[in-house]
Amino acid sequence: MQATTFFTTEHAQRYLGTLCKHFGHKVPTSHEAGSGRIELPFGLCLLSAHATGLGLSVSAEDRPGLDRAVEVISSHLDRFAFRENPELSWDITEATGA
Repeated sequence: MQATTFFTTEHAQRYLGTLCKHFGHKVPTSHEAGSGRIELPFGLCLLSAHATGLGLSVSAEDRPGLDRAVEVISSHLDRFAFRENPELSWDITEATGA
């Protein structure tokens, strides 16, 4: 299962770095200019910084894991980008095939 969203901001690279550094104290993360990866116990978040904003893609084995990962990433981005009041709309894709 996968969920994706895009946060329009001029500070995408800053938020990408902040999220990866924050989670890096507890879970495996990596980041470089323009992209990041956060490996939560219940899901994976890939981040991509663009000139117009921050793309986020979360994947998990099941819906509860996906929902939890989306909530954790969303709540942290809300906290770090509170001046911009991010209102994220996540698009959910169900797994198809085996």
